[in-house]
Amino acid sequence: MKKKVEALFSQYLEAFVGYDLNSVCACYQLPCTLNTPDKIVLLTNVEQCKKEFNEIFTQLQQANTSKIVAQKASFMQINAHLLLACIDWEFLDGTNQTFADFSAFYHISIVTSDSSEVAKQELKIMNVVSHELANSISLTHSFSVNANVLK
Repeated sequence: MKKKVEALFSQYLEAFVGYDLNSVCACYQLPCTLNTPDKIVLLTNVEQCKKEFNEIFTQLQQANTSKIVAQKASFMQINAHLLLACIDWEFLDGTNQTFADFSAFYHISIVTSDSSEVAKQELKIMNVVSHELANSISLTHSFSVNANVLK
């Protein structure tokens, strides 16, 4: 399961680094919710997902984001259909100064498809809750998310 979690969040980070709306939305199970201290957003379709992440990407571009780093990442499997992950994110600007850091908790659905001879499991984010770093926790299994420099 660790490899699947790492693959999901590597795809997620790559989508952020490349400002790729299609790829970031592909990481989510719709409908889903995004929760920050300021608001809760319900995304019910791809158009809403793209609109919300386009706004986030615009903020990152305006902040001159140069790097996104996962400082700490861990997960635990809750049952056969659900995972919980916690990632401490740091966003750096063009002068290598931190302009945003927070802890994000992800509820991840384990979607099993039987469309082929072998059942495949796919992970999709169904809820994300962002908090101050002081609320970070370490879950059962640590994992890596590759940090990349923006172009």
